[in-house]
Amino acid sequence: MASSATPPSLVGQAASFLQLMEHVSRAAPLNRPTLVIGERGTGKELVAARLHYLSSRWDKPFIKLNCAALSETLLETELFGHEQGAFTGAAKRHVGRFELADGGTLFLDEIATSSASVQEKILRVIEYGEFERVGGTQTVSVDVRVVGATNADLPRMASAGKFRADLLDRLSFDVVTIPPLRARADDIPMLVDHFGIAMARELGRPFFPGFAPKAMSQLLAYPWPGNIRELKNVVERAVYRAQGAERPIDEVIFDPFDSPFRPVAMPGDRRAGPAPAEEAEAEAAPASSTTLGPTAPGPATAAPSGPCNFLEQVADFEKALLRAALERNQFHQKRAAADLGLNYHQFRGYLRKYELLDRRSAAE
Repeated sequence: MASSATPPSLVGQAASFLQLMEHVSRAAPLNRPTLVIGERGTGKELVAARLHYLSSRWDKPFIKLNCAALSETLLETELFGHEQGAFTGAAKRHVGRFELADGGTLFLDEIATSSASVQEKILRVIEYGEFERVGGTQTVSVDVRVVGATNADLPRMASAGKFRADLLDRLSFDVVTIPPLRARADDIPMLVDHFGIAMARELGRPFFPGFAPKAMSQLLAYPWPGNIRELKNVVERAVYRAQGAERPIDEVIFDPFDSPFRPVAMPGDRRAGPAPAEEAEAEAAPASSTTLGPTAPGPATAAPSGPCNFLEQVADFEKALLRAALERNQFHQKRAAADLGLNYHQFRGYLRKYELLDRRSAAE
């Protein structure tokens, strides 16, 4: 299973990105385990592939496995293989990923989700280069460089007994940490062009017209919780939805679920679970993030000493709360909604009511 000699494409020129590339170039030639740490969507697999293709193993297999996608039993057989008759349904010998990666690199994504039993066997392969297939007694020897990846805090997990400390010690010979997109905002225009040109080519269009200034400002101001993967989706969606293929794109849709007709749970409906936007936000939150609870209002505004318009006073107070929540959460509407104890659609309703949609600061 030969590999191409060309490292995968990684686009950027921000200082934090260039430091990352320098780190990868230094770590790649070393025949040692390496950890790649980063938020979801930052490109951990691409960095792992670059570690392989810039190493002396470049012409040997680069094998990938997502540890979170399999149960403990299936993960064990996928990693180490099994012998014929090892369990019901094992009609023939199965060669595992470690054997397939012999001489090359094995990339274990979401390694923090693996069980203690599997972690112990991975540690043995790293230390001795040996293992037994499930249901077998013959020792199999391999020469594999292991690159693990996760968005979890492994040292904290190890301290809590949720990840083997001895495996962490071996995997962390070197740790490559990928900066999130918000830490390399200077790269956004370059990435936008990269994804936009590719999408225009896929659609058979003669060229990519770029984004209008207002749309580009929106792209630059957005916090990108899904990082580069989310940016790629947003850019490709905008390109394909653009009405005129020759005019700069002026509409950006960050949330494709946003619609006035989206089904939502009605108040008091106990049969319904959390609103979809709230549920998705909770699932998408990075492991290290802190859930924002409802924020108590600040000191009450002094009551007018004379006659006043009650509705205007209430409206001004509500608008101030909305603006403050948006600013606290970098204009991320779902997080701002949670900050005020509202669901996403309630929050959007208030923004429409006070004509605050698409405003990026209270000054606007």
